[in-house]
Amino acid sequence: MNARRAPASSCPKYPAGGVSFRWVYRVSLYGRVREMGLGALRDVGLAEAREAADAARRLVAQEIDPIKERRRARAQARRRDGRLADVAAAALEAHRKTLKSDASATNWYSPFRHHVLPKLGAMPVVKIDQHDIATALAPIWHEKSETGRKALSRLKTVLEYAVAQGFDVDLGIVGKAKILLKPNRKKAKRIESMPYREVPGFYASLADDDPRELALRMLILTGLRSDAVRNMTLAQVRGDIWTVPAAHVKGRKAHVAPFRVPLSPEAQRVIALAERVTCTDYLFPNSRGGPLGKMAMRSLLVARGLEARPHGFR
Repeated sequence: MNARRAPASSCPKYPAGGVSFRWVYRVSLYGRVREMGLGALRDVGLAEAREAADAARRLVAQEIDPIKERRRARAQARRRDGRLADVAAAALEAHRKTLKSDASATNWYSPFRHHVLPKLGAMPVVKIDQHDIATALAPIWHEKSETGRKALSRLKTVLEYAVAQGFDVDLGIVGKAKILLKPNRKKAKRIESMPYREVPGFYASLADDDPRELALRMLILTGLRSDAVRNMTLAQVRGDIWTVPAAHVKGRKAHVAPFRVPLSPEAQRVIALAERVTCTDYLFPNSRGGPLGKMAMRSLLVARGLEARPHGFR
C-alpha cells in the first residue's frame, strides 16, 4: 500500500496546477496485478488506510477479488440494502424479454406481487428464510394451491436473480419452505371435456358463418390452444400448412422457431368459410375487427348449457 500522486483534474477542490494524493493497494490475484484505491490522502489517515489494505489482503488470501467484492457491496447498497421489492422489480425487467408481452409480464408477476411482496417486500433479500416464506404463503397454499405454487415459483426466480447479482442468498430456502407448507391438500380441478362420441354431432351443429363457431371448429380440428386459434390470420397459412407465430404458442420464446401445423381438408374448408365472413386480417374476428375475445368460445359452450370447455377438446 502506498500514497500516489494524481493530477489536480481528478480532484476539483485542489487549485489548478496543484496535486492530490490517494492511498492505493496493489492487488495481485491469479497472476493479474491491479490497483485498488483506498481513498484520498486528505480524507483517509494512515491507520485507516492500513486497516482497509489489511481487509483487502485477507480477501486475497481467500482468493476473493477485493475490488469485485467492494463493487458488489456498493451495488447492494444502491438497491436499498437489497430489499426484496427492489430486487424483484429488477428481476422482472430481466425476465420480461422471455415473455410474450407486457400483459404476459403482468400475469407472470401477479401471484408474487399479491401474496409475497405485501409481507416480505421490505425485507433485505439476504435475510429471508424458509419460515418467512412459509408464513407469507400459508393463507393460500391449500385454498388457492395453483396461485401459491406460482407465487413460490416466481419467488425462486427472483432469488436466482439475486444470486446472479452477488447477493448471498441460499436458494435451498424455497424447497425448505415447501416442506414446511406441506403438500397441497386441494386437488387440481379437472378441465371438463366432451365425451369423444359426442364431438362429431356437436361439430356438425356449429354454424358456417359465426366467427366464434368457426374458431371452435378450427380448435377441435387442430387441437391447438385457443390463443393460437383466436389470433389466426390468412397470412399464416400457406397451402396445407398453418405456421403459428411463437408469440401464440405457450412456452415458446421469441428466438424459437414458429410452430407448423398441417391442415386437413376439413380445416382448409373452415378457413374458406371464415374468409367469406371476415373483413379484417383475423380469420375469426370480434365485432370491432380485432381477434376473438378470450372467453368467446367458452361463452358459446356455456350458452348451450355444456360443461365442456374449449381446452377440453385437446
